[in-house]
Amino acid sequence: MSGQVIVYSTAGCSDCNLVKQLLTEQGIPFEVRDVMTSTVYQEEVEQLGFMGVPVTVSGDQVVKGFNLPELKVLIETAGK
Repeated sequence: MSGQVIVYSTAGCSDCNLVKQLLTEQGIPFEVRDVMTSTVYQEEVEQLGFMGVPVTVSGDQVVKGFNLPELKVLIETAGK
């Protein structure tokens, strides 16, 4: 495993749930950081250059939203 996968999300976010479901189906462990429960998590997303969720991070890869092609690349590198 090259790096920890982090999913910044909020409760009730359908795209967030799709990202988490995809990672689970692919057997990729991940940490969920709910930006509504922590100002630190909110600031981390803003520092990545985004204002919304989901934002999925693995090493130096960052994917905004449920972008399947980009998520597949992130999964391939995270699984190594």
